[in-house]
Amino acid sequence: MKLDPIAIETMLDQLVEKGWYEWPNAISESLCLALLNELLEAEEAGRLKKAGIGRSEERQINNNIRRDQIRWLTGETPAQIEFLAIMTTLQQALNRALFMGLFEYEAHYALYKTGDFYKTHLDSFKGQANRMVSTVLYLNPDWDAKNGGELVLYNENEEIIQTTVTPSIGKLVVFLSEQIPHEVLPTKLPRASIAGWFRCNSSTGQIANPAK
Repeated sequence: MKLDPIAIETMLDQLVEKGWYEWPNAISESLCLALLNELLEAEEAGRLKKAGIGRSEERQINNNIRRDQIRWLTGETPAQIEFLAIMTTLQQALNRALFMGLFEYEAHYALYKTGDFYKTHLDSFKGQANRMVSTVLYLNPDWDAKNGGELVLYNENEEIIQTTVTPSIGKLVVFLSEQIPHEVLPTKLPRASIAGWFRCNSSTGQIANPAK
């Protein structure tokens, strides 16, 4: 499948104006269900890992902040190949229009079980020039708003709620990683998504800056 070019232009305008874009029905339901099936199979096989906070040597598990389970996409299945190809199209559009210099996309499945949440945080801190644009794709069919698990986007000072996103299947949320604090509210039913990040290469000299 291909992304709607008109929606891409709207997304680019909204990123410049507001720093975020909520894109309903961006990804086909059939692809979302294939990805959801992979996630549920991974859960059944015990291949999900408790999500941490921080990166590299600073990574830690903190259930008071974050309680989801994850599995990184490897691009080894037809569903992942299709999804990652769509994200490549998005990356090219961002680079062409906004000159962002994005060179890589990393993503993982995220499963929030009943009661799970992720408190307010930024995906990247200013000046690190690592994760630049964040994406979230929702996979659960027939999700009702009363089930909770919403994504809340705040202004930079975390004082004003900019939007509260219901995690409907096929919806893609795109936002600036360094500028948009956000949280996942507690969910009343298991909630599945793919979280991803477009990265710039901040490697310098002899210091490499790998994904994950």
